[in-house]
Amino acid sequence: MHPGLAHIDAWIFDLDNSLYPHSCNLFELVDQRIGLYVQQLTGLDPVAARKVQKDYFHAHGTTLAGLMADHGIAPGHFLDFVHDIDLARVTADPQLVAAMDALPGRKFVFTNAGEDYARRVLDRLGLANAFDGMHDIHAMNYVPKPDPGGYQAICSAHDIDPTRALFADDMVRNLKPAKDIGMATLWIDNGSEQTPGDKTDAPEWVDYRTDSIAGWLHEILWERVA
Repeated sequence: MHPGLAHIDAWIFDLDNSLYPHSCNLFELVDQRIGLYVQQLTGLDPVAARKVQKDYFHAHGTTLAGLMADHGIAPGHFLDFVHDIDLARVTADPQLVAAMDALPGRKFVFTNAGEDYARRVLDRLGLANAFDGMHDIHAMNYVPKPDPGGYQAICSAHDIDPTRALFADDMVRNLKPAKDIGMATLWIDNGSEQTPGDKTDAPEWVDYRTDSIAGWLHEILWERVA
């Protein structure tokens, strides 16, 4: 184990674009379903509906949060609708499966998606039994990351000492609340934030940075220490 991480006994992972490569482009399918939901709800044409969808995402953190605030929708219905997608493009990575199995301590998924969808994805990844717990959007009372409340809640729910935890996410903004409560942070910088070619320095709240979670875990677990 990397000596700087020897104290970590709780490993917390985002799901989408983190535990599988951004190249899977799974969110493209979810995004299409969200757009269709907004169209059916509002009666807007596809172009206008997409603007509403993205405005909600940027203002509220998720389109769901915006739709709940302005339209009072039932979150369960929305999540079931938008996650009704084919997961065939997601496949298991043997290196990631082996690393998760070897990783000491407890492991958790912390996701803005719902648990049913998350478990379907984990099953496709060969990680159905890899985690000790999950904190999903329902557990966050539909207030998504990066709202600080969710980070405190996952620690309370699972008796996690944040100073002995690491949180990994593909969206760098989601790492700051974790750092603020003492967690180590890993930015999975794989292009999902749509900044191709952007190799600028990571913000000060990022401790580690990688473009591959499987490769990074393999490195910290089995690297040679001089």
